[in-house]
Amino acid sequence: MAYTAEISRSNPSCFIFLLDQSASMLDEITEGEVVRRKADVVADALNRLLRELAIKCAKEGGVRDYFHVAVIGYGVRVGSVFEGELSGRDLVPLSQVAKYPARVEERMKKVPDGAGGLVEQPTKFPVWVEPVGNHGTPMVEALRQAAVLANTFLATNENCFPPVVLNLTDGQSTDGDPRPAAEAVRELASTDGNVLLFNLHVSSEGGKPTIFPRASAELNDEYARTLFSMSSPLPPHMRSYAAQQGIAVDDTSRGFVYNADMITIVQFLDIGTRATDLR
Repeated sequence: MAYTAEISRSNPSCFIFLLDQSASMLDEITEGEVVRRKADVVADALNRLLRELAIKCAKEGGVRDYFHVAVIGYGVRVGSVFEGELSGRDLVPLSQVAKYPARVEERMKKVPDGAGGLVEQPTKFPVWVEPVGNHGTPMVEALRQAAVLANTFLATNENCFPPVVLNLTDGQSTDGDPRPAAEAVRELASTDGNVLLFNLHVSSEGGKPTIFPRASAELNDEYARTLFSMSSPLPPHMRSYAAQQGIAVDDTSRGFVYNADMITIVQFLDIGTRATDLR
């Protein structure tokens, strides 16, 4: 059965995040009374995900390299967004990602005060991804770079749980039709199955998000249907986890969210990076 390979230090998998850094990512997104730029929301969600992934993979002796991670930004340029010690590197073992954030911020979080209320408490927040927004949306080139990275990883990890590519965007591609490049990504495979490509559309328009749709008929515009066609079906363990979150899914559901709000962005990353059992 596909998508059941054990993930271990000797048989790792990888995550490749594609991050839209076009000018429109500086537009605002609203959740209740909270108004933030899309670039800030996505960068925070991705930084939080990387921190939680490192915590999840921390065992005796430190963070284990169950995964290699790449974050490819696309806007004025296409390439790795890692800075500092990781500058210029693409697929990086998770232990090194955890060790070398670009910087660490001190932020405030609310915790129970023991009397039924909440108090604010300082917490360390590592930052690997900065909010950026300029130029166009060269999605085709980003997908091509993802294919190169996934293919390189598969060359030395042929029996791995397949690489997962997560594309976070708010706009249409400005360097051509992205569907052939997306298909080239999905055609790559390990012995455990094809590479998974999931797409998230971040919106500032408001309205209800469309989460893991089952057919293009559920979508109301051509751009949404294009991203749907580019997206892989969710494998069984991710469908099971999505169902636990109260999301209606079946075996035809695609890894695609349209018109995502702040909450759905975090939910998409959580489900899309949900691994089978780690060993």
